[in-house]
Amino acid sequence: MPSPHGEHLQMTVHPIFASPSPRQNHLLAALHTVEYGRLLPDLEQVPMPLGEVLYESGCQLQHVYFPTTSVVSLLYVMRGGESAEIAIAGNEGLVGIALIMGGQTTPSRAVVQCAGQAFRIQSGALRQEFDRGGAVQRLLLRYMQALITQMVQTAACNRHHSVEQQFCRWLLLSIDRLPSNELTMTQGLIANMLGVRQDGVVIVAKQLQDEGLIGYDEGRITVLDRPGVEARACECYAVVKKEFDRLLPADVVT
Repeated sequence: MPSPHGEHLQMTVHPIFASPSPRQNHLLAALHTVEYGRLLPDLEQVPMPLGEVLYESGCQLQHVYFPTTSVVSLLYVMRGGESAEIAIAGNEGLVGIALIMGGQTTPSRAVVQCAGQAFRIQSGALRQEFDRGGAVQRLLLRYMQALITQMVQTAACNRHHSVEQQFCRWLLLSIDRLPSNELTMTQGLIANMLGVRQDGVVIVAKQLQDEGLIGYDEGRITVLDRPGVEARACECYAVVKKEFDRLLPADVVT
């Protein structure tokens, strides 16, 4: 299907578990049996096709999404149509935090960046559990703090770091949120995400491929040498990862 930026998107199917489970999302997996059991009846498995817009800027939000094998890009879209990514969310988190915090709209657009699956829940059901003030509230507040860190660091990165550093940061953050080390994304769309010129992304991708750090074929990017890619990324990747690991360890609600 056509993307919001007019490019043709190729569909990629990432490895999907034989029996999809909400527990494949790290936030849901961190919940105790009691809290998880209250949410489970309201969780609905949904496909996440590449390029699907989950919500537009200013539109009323109805659902919160918990990705399992997909990644969603949060974009800020300018009046003239230009866009820049402000954060991404995958199996580490959720999409639709504004609903939990009491807001019904957001100025950003949410677009599926990597195809896969997710579980969604009506905002009222999750807000009811959040308002109990227990483990779910603590967990989601920690996730919100980690997400804010990612947004702030992304803004700083876009202002101060090279296209190569931004590309490597973006690639590592995306791979961290997928069940494999590859994703499908055209260079034009990557440029739109980063808010940079496409020719800059083309040069960087070719250089990394020539050095054996990544493979790139018909829009499919595979990380072949993760330590090498990490060495090319700026400190922004490490800052974001450290904050997520600090705030959302495996035993965060125990």
